[in-house]
Amino acid sequence: MFAIFQTGGKQYRAQAGDVLKIEKLEGEAGSAIVLRDVLAVGEGEKVQLGAELKDAGVQLRLLETRKDKKVLVFKKRRRQNYRRFKGHRQMISVVRVESVLEKGAEKAAADAAKAKPVKTETKKSAAPAKKAEEKKAAPAKKAAAPAKAAEKKEAAPKKAPAKKAPAKTAEKKTTEAKPKAAKPKADAKK
Repeated sequence: MFAIFQTGGKQYRAQAGDVLKIEKLEGEAGSAIVLRDVLAVGEGEKVQLGAELKDAGVQLRLLETRKDKKVLVFKKRRRQNYRRFKGHRQMISVVRVESVLEKGAEKAAADAAKAKPVKTETKKSAAPAKKAEEKKAAPAKKAAAPAKAAEKKEAAPKKAPAKKAPAKTAEKKTTEAKPKAAKPKADAKK
């Protein structure tokens, strides 16, 4: 059985067991999600559309939320010395389709909420554990730092304050007007 559903402005075809990359969904890794915006449900040549799908849904398991591949954006206007080069990474959710629900999506949503989330190992899940350990060790380092600083202050000999040199009195320079030398006059033409 397959379903065509819509999320994030895009449409996806899904069967039970498929792993899809879709627009970012809110939720923790391992949580169950039921999407009710189903456009079509079918099995073989039998397809249901429109009003028949009022109670239909697609049950998903959120595996992880991460950034997608980088998309390069390049703008250029010829002969104008205008070039812009940027990269963009869209947030996506990787989900596994658990089942396609023809009818009774409400009941399936309640069952999904009761189900325990499945923990999955991701690269991001290991990082917070390391950060938590570093935060625990950080107060011990901070406590040791002031003790070392105090030891350095005690060990260093105290210097006498530097004496300031007496200010020099500014002597006024007097400028006398120098007489301009007379230019020799050119001999008159004879």
